[in-house]
Amino acid sequence: MLKNDAWIRVMAKEHGMIDPFAEGQVTRAEAADAGSRIISYGLSSYGYDIRIAEDFKIFSNLRSAVVDPKAFREDCFIDFKGAECLIPPNSFALARSVEYFRIPRNVLTICLGKSTYARCGIIVNVTPFEPEWEGFATLEISNTTPLPAKVYANEGIAQVIFLEAPEVCEISYRDRKGKYQGQIGVTPPKV
Repeated sequence: MLKNDAWIRVMAKEHGMIDPFAEGQVTRAEAADAGSRIISYGLSSYGYDIRIAEDFKIFSNLRSAVVDPKAFREDCFIDFKGAECLIPPNSFALARSVEYFRIPRNVLTICLGKSTYARCGIIVNVTPFEPEWEGFATLEISNTTPLPAKVYANEGIAQVIFLEAPEVCEISYRDRKGKYQGQIGVTPPKV
């Protein structure tokens, strides 16, 4: 069953499901340039809009490598830290969420990119957060355009939708010792 804002609020506050947690949609910067519009994040009607942190791994073909999930070369990425990240044309970057997640045993999430970015040809790909997974989410951000694309750290990038099962799963992500359990930084593929 799709969960609404009241359920998400309780799970975030009482069970630490989302940390940090914004009670509602944040649409304006709270820092030195207070009042300036930002790409929104925080609690919505049936989900939670997550932000990206300032740590990025930008894909680069400097090494003329083959992208192989079984033998992934981390030197295919250029590490970058900043408030704005330019993703090269027809390329991608990995980033991590600002929020740390602790998914309950009877919940599965689906994560979808925000329409503001999608309308610019910027696609966010995130796999589901499985029951009892926890960590910072690693997000893949694809620039499908022939131009460089800018993304903004500490602003909304995607929406997480929470689905609650009528009963708990038999084997959770934690039970099977999933390889991405408790991930902290931007995490490249593992086998």
